[in-house]
Amino acid sequence: MKLRIAFWLVFFFYFCQLNAQEGFVFEPGKHKAIIPFKLINNLMFIELQVNGVPLNFLLDSGVEETILLSLENKSEVRFNQVQKIKLRGLGSSEAIEGLKSSHNQLSFEGLSDYNHDLYIVLDQDFNFSSHVGIPVNGIIGYHFFKNHLVQINYSKRKITVYKDPVKAHQKLDKRFEIFPITIEKAKPYFELDVLFHHQTQSSKMLIDTGNSDALWIFQNTPPFTQVPQPNFEEYLGRGFSGDINGKRAKVSEIQIGGFKFIKPIVSFPDSVSVKSVNLVPGRRGSIGGELLKRFDILLDYTNQTIALRKSKYFSEPFQYNMSGIELQNDGTQWVQETVRLATVKDDKNNSENQVEAFKYKFSLKPIYSISGIRKNSPAEKCGLQKGDILVRINGAQAYRYTLQQINDMLKTHEGKIMYFTVERAGKKLEFQFELQNEL
Repeated sequence: MKLRIAFWLVFFFYFCQLNAQEGFVFEPGKHKAIIPFKLINNLMFIELQVNGVPLNFLLDSGVEETILLSLENKSEVRFNQVQKIKLRGLGSSEAIEGLKSSHNQLSFEGLSDYNHDLYIVLDQDFNFSSHVGIPVNGIIGYHFFKNHLVQINYSKRKITVYKDPVKAHQKLDKRFEIFPITIEKAKPYFELDVLFHHQTQSSKMLIDTGNSDALWIFQNTPPFTQVPQPNFEEYLGRGFSGDINGKRAKVSEIQIGGFKFIKPIVSFPDSVSVKSVNLVPGRRGSIGGELLKRFDILLDYTNQTIALRKSKYFSEPFQYNMSGIELQNDGTQWVQETVRLATVKDDKNNSENQVEAFKYKFSLKPIYSISGIRKNSPAEKCGLQKGDILVRINGAQAYRYTLQQINDMLKTHEGKIMYFTVERAGKKLEFQFELQNEL
């Protein structure tokens, strides 16, 4: 499944907010911090220490507060000063219960925040990890970016945080094109041009590293009142208030300064899914990871600028899952594998013959299942169903692939034939379908 989640939160507190956090500060002698990240489904995942325990976080510029989602693999984390709250965000359902914990220590690579607030989601159904394929314990946004110049190098998959922004700008700016941004309600916004129904529209967009699509445009926000043809209905992801649904289509062009993208694939969340979002004036949508990864980025909240230069992904085609299948990781299984050892002489029979030696080992391997199927998609038409467990893909055991690799296969090119073996109600069934581009 290509995860497409943007987390815009409105917090409803039953208590007075505490004083503002000071944020991350460098340890003595440190002038920059370099943080590697994993890029999965156009999303960045980094490791942070929370009260001394390493956790995996999604880096999401579309959220204000730091959120914990799942600690099933890290039960030893302790939290301070816990209070009940309610969380509401993108999606069509009601608010969910959560906790607020104050005065926590977060740290990474020579930077620490000794007074960090955490918001803990109690809903166990909100399982981010199963759709990503790695453990994801939380989300961090504004408090990561707010105090320092942050360079995101998608090409090298590393983030550099600079203590001295003036010196860093002097060294780096000549290689980047610089644009103004605004910071509103702790989130960054900037303008880009969308060629839509033969008219160029200057559009204010949230810079949202936690959204894996290229661009989201809200339906029924003038002038985007009519989704272009052709289009199709699509499940776009899940927010704190439920599923996010909408349509997928192409627009004629997106332009950011001197950078131009022809016929990119864009998502149009429906009005029900965004009803709980407290939109800033003039906002028409979000720019997400599928577009952002095409740049190396300097994001400077303090001076309200973003600087861009082309990354190695700049000219990649815009793609989407043409099978109509949404996949998830359903845990692990023990698998017996045969390991070939070096050949040895048959000394017992005093022979020069070489004897093959083998041994067996058991390894934990992932289990993948179909969590959803798009209506009228190739997967639905061939008979695949929600809940089917993947056994083989094109003749290979499904567990030999990561979730990312399977999703990449389902986006490759129109006309590719896919062969799936699945388990359903204890029986193994064979299916064949062809990837089809509906746009």
